[in-house]
Amino acid sequence: MSINKVIITGNLTRDASLNALPSGTPVCEFGVAVNERRRNRQTDEWEDVPVFVDCNMFGTRAEKVAQYLVKGLKVTVEGKLRYSSWEKDGQKRSKLDVVADDIEFLTARNQDQQQPQQQYQQDKYAPQQAKYAPPQNVIKAPRNVQSMVDQSLNEAKMANAVNPSLAQPAPANDAFWPEDIPF
Repeated sequence: MSINKVIITGNLTRDASLNALPSGTPVCEFGVAVNERRRNRQTDEWEDVPVFVDCNMFGTRAEKVAQYLVKGLKVTVEGKLRYSSWEKDGQKRSKLDVVADDIEFLTARNQDQQQPQQQYQQDKYAPQQAKYAPPQNVIKAPRNVQSMVDQSLNEAKMANAVNPSLAQPAPANDAFWPEDIPF
């Protein structure tokens, strides 16, 4: 059994370019910079070393996503590795890149512009597998919601025990008749 799965998170190194294969299939090409932490042997301190990863996405999703992939945007790319080899000027060359299956935007392109999530949701033909980060002003629910619900129920029971009239429903008003409704 073989597994070919890659997940990387980093910043886009350039704006995406949208091209087409000879068959007519759209292909979106972009690069992602991922930091690798390693210890510098000379100074004995940790430092970030960038690793540059070339990525491709194919099909109609590539057309839709390409307009949002701009330099500096932080993304998570999920996909698979692909090995390519060719010969140029008599020398053999090879390359390992990522074929993206899914892209998640982690930051907006610019604070003055709409976030990609809002723009993307306006497009009714947007691919269903693309994911975007929620807006920054979302209020997060507490981790222990069940205990808060239980506490509220206990407080209501205690209030009913102190004042039993709160626990019983109000008597029906016999003065109200369906004929009193004006329609």
